Amino acid sequence: MKKILLVYNPVSGNAAFKKRLDAVIENFQRRGIVLYVYRTCADDNSAFIDCVKTSQAEGVIAAGGDGTLHAVINWLKKNSLDLPVGVIGSGTSNDFAAHLNIDAENYFDIIAEGRTRPVDLGLVNGAEYFINVASAGVFTSIAHEVDSRLKNFLGKSAYYLRGLGELKNFKTVPFEIIADGENFSVDAFLFLILNSPSVAGFKKVSDSAQIDDGKLDLLALKSCSPPALVSLAKKILAGESIQFDENIFKLQAETFEIKSATELTSDLDGEVGDKLPLKVETIKHAINFFG
Repeated sequence: MKKILLVYNPVSGNAAFKKRLDAVIENFQRRGIVLYVYRTCADDNSAFIDCVKTSQAEGVIAAGGDGTLHAVINWLKKNSLDLPVGVIGSGTSNDFAAHLNIDAENYFDIIAEGRTRPVDLGLVNGAEYFINVASAGVFTSIAHEVDSRLKNFLGKSAYYLRGLGELKNFKTVPFEIIADGENFSVDAFLFLILNSPSVAGFKKVSDSAQIDDGKLDLLALKSCSPPALVSLAKKILAGESIQFDENIFKLQAETFEIKSATELTSDLDGEVGDKLPLKVETIKHAINFFG
């Protein structure tokens, strides 16, 4: 019988997954899968590795938001554990799951059949992986500052409300970017380095970002007027790509080096990352993903 380790975050998405746990177990059992369950902790998750090894799992499924998936991938990669990964989106933000259009019922069949596809990862400063997006700038600190209780209660609306409150403080910062050895300078509110086109609950921020092409896409929001910002926001809300907007600076490359005279902390899949400068490289087909 196939053995799968389910890693679930007990607090993500207003702790909603706990109510689904029994149904998820039943779905796996009905398909002849032995399910082992690991509950993430706020501080110490060293037991995860022992759980993977003891269970002899043939795959790991992250049940939570983008941050939970981010953690699972880093635990596996940093411990040289080559196992296929999947996700059951149940967090405040489920961008990678949304990009793959994962349907819960069909997804159990995919896992049971062992259907996977190779997926790229980004690696920051040789130490931390991301699967969906790395960013820095005026907007990216919002996710780190939103109270977890408000986030669980309001979902993505908590980010947007906090962002509206910060509009008066938005200022561009200078970025120095080296993309595959070529130098660029841009003043921008923020930059996004995308593996998938889905960001912040919007499925099509970029037309060209692909999760298996061996490259990452950088979009930077340049200095622009309030009406231009509103126009961009309308495009995003309408599900349109913004990569060809005149106020977007865009690049595609295998490697990026990013510096700024302004002190900025990066965000990796919604989690706090390193301060700039960053060296970001694409690790092509770094994992196999159920889907």
